[in-house]
Amino acid sequence: MPSGPNSLSGTLCHETIYRSLYQGIRGGLSRTLTKRLRTSRPLRKRRRRSDQRAARFIAPPVLIDHRPPAVELRARLGDWEGDLIVGPRSQSAVATLVDRRTRYLRLIALPHGHSAGQLRDALVTAFISTMPEHARQTLTWDQGSEMARHHELAPYFTDGVFFAHPGSPWQRGTNENTNGLVRQYLPKRTNLSQHTPDDLRMIEDRLNNRPRKTLGWQTPAQAFTTALTP
Repeated sequence: MPSGPNSLSGTLCHETIYRSLYQGIRGGLSRTLTKRLRTSRPLRKRRRRSDQRAARFIAPPVLIDHRPPAVELRARLGDWEGDLIVGPRSQSAVATLVDRRTRYLRLIALPHGHSAGQLRDALVTAFISTMPEHARQTLTWDQGSEMARHHELAPYFTDGVFFAHPGSPWQRGTNENTNGLVRQYLPKRTNLSQHTPDDLRMIEDRLNNRPRKTLGWQTPAQAFTTALTP
């Protein structure tokens, strides 16, 4: 069967659309159109090759390949994906954590910085201490230096802490997609340290009470509460 730009049977994949948007003056669509994207991202950034990145951890990271099969199946509560969203020049940050099964979101304030020690303390105080043990199965993060103390967090999760491969954000797709929603409230190029824990709770409430098609039009809050009950 014939295919291609002149064929009615041809298909247009999403990657072709994105490339046309991000090419800009090199034959792509107008920059004014990229501002209408949900992420408002003007350009794609060129990533360093994974083999050119220096090791950042004292204890060796356990890669995502070794996670229990149940994590991939979204079959249980408590498999979290996490990351930082950062402000200009990485001088401010907020930690985001999303449960893979229910899409339930937690936002962690980091008003004093996001070093490995500061992130560890914030996660223990504002997340781990408030989350029941059976809702803490795994944590999956990227290989940012803020997780250099991952071995000190691993005991708080039943099956431990895991890491995506370098330069592979799609391996934490639930978290990446949720970060795009969070950015509607915490735009890029803004100082994130000015947002109080109460501000972050308000954003959590809005996103956790938004019905999701993938949850059968339940909200993440409803799905999480239901799954939390033994």
